[in-house]
Amino acid sequence: MINYKSDAIICSMKVVTAKEMRDIDAKTVQEFGISSLVLMERAGLAVSLRIKELFGRKKIVVISGSGNNGGDGLVTARHLHNEGWDVNVFLTSAPGDLSRDAKVQYKAAEKFGVSIQPIEEIFVHHPSILSRHALIIDAILGTGLSKPVTGAIADVISLINKTGLPVVAVDIPSGVSSDNGQAMGNAVKASCTVTFGLPKRGHLLYPGAALSGRLCVEDIGFPHMLITSANMNIEYPEKAYVSSLIPVRDKYSHKGHYGHVLIVAGSRGKTGAARMAAKACLRTGAGLVTVGIPESLAGVFQSCFTEEMTLVLPDKGNGMLSSGASQAIIDFIHKTAHVLAIGPGTGVSKDTTKILQDIIRESSCPIVIDADGINSLGGKKKILRHANVPLILTPHPGELAKLLHDSGMETSDIEKDRINTSLSFAKETNTYLVLKGVPTVIAAPDGRAFINATGNPGMASAGTGDVLTGMISGFLGQNRDPLHACILGVYLHGLAGDIAASQKGQHSLIATDIIESIPAAFHSLKAQE
Repeated sequence: MINYKSDAIICSMKVVTAKEMRDIDAKTVQEFGISSLVLMERAGLAVSLRIKELFGRKKIVVISGSGNNGGDGLVTARHLHNEGWDVNVFLTSAPGDLSRDAKVQYKAAEKFGVSIQPIEEIFVHHPSILSRHALIIDAILGTGLSKPVTGAIADVISLINKTGLPVVAVDIPSGVSSDNGQAMGNAVKASCTVTFGLPKRGHLLYPGAALSGRLCVEDIGFPHMLITSANMNIEYPEKAYVSSLIPVRDKYSHKGHYGHVLIVAGSRGKTGAARMAAKACLRTGAGLVTVGIPESLAGVFQSCFTEEMTLVLPDKGNGMLSSGASQAIIDFIHKTAHVLAIGPGTGVSKDTTKILQDIIRESSCPIVIDADGINSLGGKKKILRHANVPLILTPHPGELAKLLHDSGMETSDIEKDRINTSLSFAKETNTYLVLKGVPTVIAAPDGRAFINATGNPGMASAGTGDVLTGMISGFLGQNRDPLHACILGVYLHGLAGDIAASQKGQHSLIATDIIESIPAAFHSLKAQE
């Protein structure tokens, strides 16, 4: 990936839709005077250079479509052929149907002696021709796809995937939506994708992320001011950017400078959630952590906490908080706490719903709501707008679907459009939303969203969400910036998970391994400075 800097501030990389990329391309040509043929030439050259770096000299086939993506493929073929590679190009359309710039590249490739044949040659005369090559270049459809792939193109894509050969996709695998990562009928499964200027949403959202393989973002000369424009509201935080958000710890300071976090968590059978959230909060740098616990479980908790303090809260003797806990929590917030986290392992009941509603209306400090806290608000998202403080919600898609119960949105609907769903929710409820999953998406009420880069399948394990709640709360207590706390917490959580997985493997990874790896994750981030 590429880091961009603006006014000495480290920025995260923008992520674009197909339309946003078209606008950048058009402005580069029309306002900055860079010919579209120059951009195409540089794109094809970038692909050829990346192929040489990753694969070395091989017998390759380039399958080019009728648009500018096909033109990029023709430039790639010409450069490799000119260096002595064995290159065969197959066109999915007649030469006369190529786009204007692709026609120019077709004629140039012909004059250079590149072998160019119609795609029918593969199906009619040489059905096994692809398998006689070592590498396939997919330059069929590009980022402008707006409808499902059918007919002959779908057949070509199926043939590519059946070969089992490595595939390099030009800009995006053919058949993948640039805007949401969904496979549009049929899609190429690439080993590597070389894209230009900026990553597209479809490269980072699944299944597009899996179909893209290794993603290489290449600079082909787009003006810096265009690819860093504030008008593009989706970003991909890279390591250097996240490192710049870590709160500074002054030499002359004490624990009171780094926030006092109240974590209301745990119930009978779910005491571990409270312990993990609290320990993760401390490991993230919080100065003080108090855990609000059900009265009947006080003995259990007192025996397992060391650095953490406890706030004993009313329950009904069943190990779950009663509605009487509301006032005790609110009093503690007003007098002592800088941040409230609530929900991990609390259970769901009429009492927990009442507690959440009371706290949202009356809290004087930011609130992080997770797990059972979110489930306690199922179908009651309107209450969120009653808050006078920043709210951060950290649901997985199933929990978000419960919050959106009145809209009829299902978990599958959320998964298909993680970014727009998150943005819509954050704006409507005036909250910061951390939609957990693959990938985790962070949405702010001002319309910005961030796609997280860290994490691994080993983190699909009980308790990892509790750890994340503690980490976000810890950062929020230190810097009071809700968006930065979300970005830092999510990125560092995933990075700690990656470090733990590298040591213990994904199958054996458990939530406490992530907590133990937080210090190493900090060291890894600070190494960027």
